[in-house]
Amino acid sequence: MNITEKATILHYHRSRMQENPGTVFALGYRSGESQTKRFEALTSSFDINGCAVLDIGCGHGDLKGFLDARFHGFGYVGIDMMAEFVLQARALHGNRPSCYFCVADLETAQLPKADYVFASGILGYRSADPAHHFSMIEKMYGAAGKALAFNMLDRDVFPDHPLLIGHDMTKVKKFCEGISGNVSLVRGYLEDDFTMVLCRD
Repeated sequence: MNITEKATILHYHRSRMQENPGTVFALGYRSGESQTKRFEALTSSFDINGCAVLDIGCGHGDLKGFLDARFHGFGYVGIDMMAEFVLQARALHGNRPSCYFCVADLETAQLPKADYVFASGILGYRSADPAHHFSMIEKMYGAAGKALAFNMLDRDVFPDHPLLIGHDMTKVKKFCEGISGNVSLVRGYLEDDFTMVLCRD
């Protein structure tokens, strides 16, 4: 993803922040309910108690709060390229034990290892590089000790958008099966979204 594309993403979210500060709308979600459904699809297969979690594109750290209500004793690291989001996440969750947030370029940063790696929303942005999304999937999977779960917009349903893009789930699944022998596709939780779960053998 080039500098112009990254700047466009930052501008998009900063504009939404001015209109809807501190809300899921600033993150690009349509509603809190749609965000929760995505989190459920990402995490429902796993027992995260006592494990290490890496949240890539953590936004306000909402996944941390979601997991706290369901699991215990896990470590959490959230990474986002938006400094404003990370400041909000630290204000909301930073005082909790084994919880860290940092600002980083997700493409160039060396990702810390974790048992479970989750990514909600970060693979929905357009890029002129046709290999961008696949290289990000491979990089995230490399950081996952037990499993990676990420979501994408469904190309067959999601409308044309200047910033966001839908993906061919069949092609994405085939790519994932090339790097993991245990891949699951989760559908039906939202009309225009799908989740891929890649587990270590």
